[in-house]
Amino acid sequence: MHPRIKVCGLRDGATARATAELGADAIGLVFYPPSPRHVDLAQAREVVAALPAFVMSVGLFVDADAAFVRDMAEQAPLDLLQFHGEESPEYCAQFGRPFIKAIRVKPGLDLLEYALSFAACGGLCRGLLVDAFVEGVPGGTGASFDWSLLPESLPLPLPLILSGGLHPENVVAAVRQVRPWAVDVSSGVESSKGIKDLGRVSAFIQAVQSAATRDGQ
Repeated sequence: MHPRIKVCGLRDGATARATAELGADAIGLVFYPPSPRHVDLAQAREVVAALPAFVMSVGLFVDADAAFVRDMAEQAPLDLLQFHGEESPEYCAQFGRPFIKAIRVKPGLDLLEYALSFAACGGLCRGLLVDAFVEGVPGGTGASFDWSLLPESLPLPLPLILSGGLHPENVVAAVRQVRPWAVDVSSGVESSKGIKDLGRVSAFIQAVQSAATRDGQ
């Protein structure tokens, strides 16, 4: 079975629908104004309305006001929340909704301790997303990190979602080395910042789907 696939940073319904039809399992919506992929409520609702059954809508927030998160989650509406800042387990759990928590990987990180703190959120945390660490930037940089920093035999209590600098040319190697539950891509399938290239989206999804076969699974 190949990893699940999330394509993040979608901004219009037509591209979201096409991305889902190409095989994406989840579509990410960025509610972070500094990002070139930022969406407002009207755009978010258009994207969510375009998604077929069994394709999830995921809202990405970065240290956002709790009232704003609640408002977007209800009005969009969102299937899953993604927290990409310095949010605590208590902050993430207060919404009573399923969520995933991002962490930027750097040497010295105790991934197990971090995962255990979010696994204690009453079953609301559904995965840990690992991304590249770039000083002062919460994500979406297109930078990758040293996958060997992820312990090979670490029994994490949460599914691992691999992000950070993934693209069609390197995702097979990433999947074979890390063996994540899911992969998350954004800038690696764009023609320019915030503009998805459906040809690259298709190539990325096909590469992920082929990774298990290449690995003899």
